[in-house]
Amino acid sequence: MFKLNFIYKYLTNYIFGIAFSILLSFLAVVLTVFTFSIVMPFLLLLFNKIQIVEKLMPFSFSTDAIKNNFYYLISEIIRNEGKQRALLYLSLGALVLYFLKNLFTYSAAYFLAPVRNGVLKKIRNDIYIKLLILPLGFYRHNKKGDIISRATNDVQELDESIMKPLQALFVQTLTIIFYLSTLFIINYKLTIFVLILLPVGAFIISRISKKLKKTASKLQSKQGYILSLIEESISGLRVIKGFNAIDFSNDRFRKSNDGFTRIKNIIYRRTDLASPLSEFLGTTIVMIILLYGGSMILSKNSSLNAELFILYLMLFITIIPPAKDLTTAFYFIQKGKASIERITFILDAEEVIVEKPFAHKINSFQKSILFKDVCFSYDIDKIVLNKINLEIEHGKSVAIVGPSGAGKSTLVDLIPRFYDCTNGELLIDEFPIKELAIEDVRKLCGIVSQDTILFNDTVFNNIAFGNETIAIDKVIEAAKIANAHDFIMQMEMGYDTLIGDRGSLLSGGQRQRINIARAVLKNPPILILDEATSALDMESEHLVQEALEKIMKGRTTIAIAHRLSTIYSMDEIIVLDKGNIVERGSHNSLIAQDGLYKKLHDMQSFK
Repeated sequence: MFKLNFIYKYLTNYIFGIAFSILLSFLAVVLTVFTFSIVMPFLLLLFNKIQIVEKLMPFSFSTDAIKNNFYYLISEIIRNEGKQRALLYLSLGALVLYFLKNLFTYSAAYFLAPVRNGVLKKIRNDIYIKLLILPLGFYRHNKKGDIISRATNDVQELDESIMKPLQALFVQTLTIIFYLSTLFIINYKLTIFVLILLPVGAFIISRISKKLKKTASKLQSKQGYILSLIEESISGLRVIKGFNAIDFSNDRFRKSNDGFTRIKNIIYRRTDLASPLSEFLGTTIVMIILLYGGSMILSKNSSLNAELFILYLMLFITIIPPAKDLTTAFYFIQKGKASIERITFILDAEEVIVEKPFAHKINSFQKSILFKDVCFSYDIDKIVLNKINLEIEHGKSVAIVGPSGAGKSTLVDLIPRFYDCTNGELLIDEFPIKELAIEDVRKLCGIVSQDTILFNDTVFNNIAFGNETIAIDKVIEAAKIANAHDFIMQMEMGYDTLIGDRGSLLSGGQRQRINIARAVLKNPPILILDEATSALDMESEHLVQEALEKIMKGRTTIAIAHRLSTIYSMDEIIVLDKGNIVERGSHNSLIAQDGLYKKLHDMQSFK
């Protein structure tokens, strides 16, 4: 069963704002009742039907005492200043009350605005930090576009379908309760009769809105899928154009968009039904009240007179708009439940890679990285790494080679703890990696991968990423080591040049050299190279390889290599196949073994 606890925990930080807004709303409702109280004597005075009261009653909260003393005040004005002046005072009184009522109504909304926006801001912040913390495995099973949709569209939907209706629930519920209390004071029998009728209307509304949540969930899923299609199409535009797949992609998008539109129409029709349905039910109840209340007056056996009945009707009719708002809010909340479930899917996702309390701090790397019977699998039935035993000593260079799918990238991803091994143990300087502070472990590692990740920012900010206080001379020094300084200085604004989305304004080799400069600036003792030159042309590969050789000096290096010619000088080469270490040794010794490594080497030599 759905609970609003998810929202409540965010609202607790805004108790003062909510309480003050409720108080202002309450005052606005009270002033509305007072305004109607002025309208009745105004009409009676206008039609010369007003009752002249001769003396005050002792003060009390009874209806008779309040009515008597109010009419006594009007009678005094009539006696001393005349009926026209009484009309003027009543009009001015109503005007002042209306002004104050609207002032309090606006003020209530004014103090609730930071609550609504503050809650959404906190939810967005929580989602973003959660997305950064979640393990890479989470993104293997969820589409990027759908995740973005949950973090953007669903949060915005939360504002329209939960926060705004919750505001209506706060204000309109209070309004209806106060009006009903006033109606009880006027005539409790008639009000009890009304309360018997109201659940009938509520039942009809709940039956109609019951399926709204399920439909809204389908809508949000469709929206996420559409966003995924757009993101994939933009990223894969070269492939779409190159394979003449524009019509195919367009048809696929149209089908999804048609389904999205159909569901959207269903939701619009159901939510649009809320207002006229509640208005019709309200009008029906008014007509029943007219019939029942009129019969009470005509029977002359009731304390209800025509004057009080008119006031009763005016107040009840005033309940209809907030009741409509309440009904509409109920519809939207049903719709918003789907968005909350999609948001909590992210926020409640298991983090998996969790730092232990009082984790051991490690500030340097002195001895070795040790894999002891390490096993890993993404899925239960598919083993990626099987009982890996490997020691990488400080200052040594180790290459990881093997056919596609052998587990090379997974093996090196265990070192910065992007994943945890499912069995066995990984140790850094004889400390189990799970006992170490995650931030400290990642400070030890510098990563240069084939998928160069750059940001739509300046060259300087991309190299200095994560270090806002670094001096420009340090960045320039890192760029020179990475063979990037010369081409950077040829740009129009040098290190202040914007490089476009994912570095789209740079060539592949330039992007990779910026990436290397970033790793150089970090100055890590452990360097991880994940096929850093595999996607480059010969000239770019030469420049990048030269830069890599510079930064490898004095560092422990683990390199995944596609082009075996780049690893001949490595201290040790590890050959992986189907998650197992099948060969290990130097280049020459592996060639002499005439095994898988030689086969891979010969295939590249043949090319």
